[in-house]
Amino acid sequence: MIQIDDAGSGSLIGGTCIAALRCETGEYYYEIIPPILYNEENFKNKNYQYYATKIVKNALNKLKVDKNEDIEICQGYMFEDTRKYLKKHNYRFISTKIHDPLQSKIEQTFEEYSINLGLPRDFIIYTKYPFHLKRLLKWVYADYTNRVKYCKTGWKSWNKYGSLPTELYFDRIYNNNYICLKCGKNIKPNSRVKVIKICCDNGIKIYLHVKC
Repeated sequence: MIQIDDAGSGSLIGGTCIAALRCETGEYYYEIIPPILYNEENFKNKNYQYYATKIVKNALNKLKVDKNEDIEICQGYMFEDTRKYLKKHNYRFISTKIHDPLQSKIEQTFEEYSINLGLPRDFIIYTKYPFHLKRLLKWVYADYTNRVKYCKTGWKSWNKYGSLPTELYFDRIYNNNYICLKCGKNIKPNSRVKVIKICCDNGIKIYLHVKC
């Protein structure tokens, strides 16, 4: 049986991982929908869904899926176009909630992809999958110019939080559970730090090494 699922569609950072797994053999194929397909125009036109279908086509070809083979595909909106393709080409599939073995594997793939973008591993563990919007905003604003390209800027939430004013000042922190969200390294306790304050209702604060 083939399972098809997505991961990361609910994360502000990065594109979306689309993957297929043959449960009996563990054969696995994935690609990432690039973040640019989540900019305002592409998101409005649902171009990410068409790209998901392209990835699934590649997966079916790579895994040599026979049309008599059972396929489980995630029932979510990501695969609206893909389900039309499968039906048109007479694949035997059902739409359902995807569980293991694919669920854990694809979530791990998306986490590793996010780490490769620059998100600290410990930060991902802290925010939990599929990551927390306002905590991810901290990472973006810590190096806004270089990181905005990784964001799903077509989201309504980006229109609300993506261009907020900030304040910069210096302070001192005394405990040992802070990570510099620019370089990803720990901040030593009793350190002088650079603080970026995002001017919003909650006044989100980002702590960086002074030299970062």
